[in-house]
Amino acid sequence: MELNLEAKVRDSKSKKAELTKLRKDRMIPGVVYGGKKSPVNVVVNEKELTKLVKAGGANAIIHLKTAKGDDTVILKELQRHVVNNQPIHADFQRISMTAKIEVKVPLHVVGEAPGVKTGGGILEHVLREFKVRALPAKIPQKIDLDVSNLQLNQSIHVKDVAIPEGVEVLDALDHIVVNIVQPTAEEVVAPAPGAEGAAAGTEPEVIAKGKKEEEGAEGEKKEGAKAAAPAKEEKKAEAKK
Repeated sequence: MELNLEAKVRDSKSKKAELTKLRKDRMIPGVVYGGKKSPVNVVVNEKELTKLVKAGGANAIIHLKTAKGDDTVILKELQRHVVNNQPIHADFQRISMTAKIEVKVPLHVVGEAPGVKTGGGILEHVLREFKVRALPAKIPQKIDLDVSNLQLNQSIHVKDVAIPEGVEVLDALDHIVVNIVQPTAEEVVAPAPGAEGAAAGTEPEVIAKGKKEEEGAEGEKKEGAKAAAPAKEEKKAEAKK
């Protein structure tokens, strides 16, 4: 799909405050590069770019119009804020409609897998996109992945997927794309028989032992005091004599 987008050329030495204001006004700073031309710093309307990506997909062909001329580009990368997910920078790559380019195309699951519906399995996605090479006009928005015949413990490989004419998939042909796996139950490790009792019996035993030792120490002190008392009485008796 080919779409049009207006862009304004901006100063290559834009200050941080200027870029912050642009983003606050819902304008996205960006750069146009590639081909035989020099890179150009631009700014585009966030709402308009979002609308184009939604309509034409991530690999939409965009005719970017600026004061320095028109460029045929694709949106190579759209950087987003890590917290609010707002677009903060756009990279546009110049392309030729007569030269093949390499891009990533998302996979779209079609149908309901019997291995999930009746087999109780889980559909596991190993790949969610293909890396492909094609002329810009031949690049699909998405590649359908039919799972309507997929049973439990079965897989679909790259070589099994129907690819549109004129598109070359660069991923390994024997790579698994999706498979149906059995759900794994959470294993709970039970304590060994008598382990709780043994653990419970250990602590009181130590405490009891400590108490006995303390009691024994106190007993020794008391006995020592009792032994010292008769000795004093004997000394007093001798003094009276």
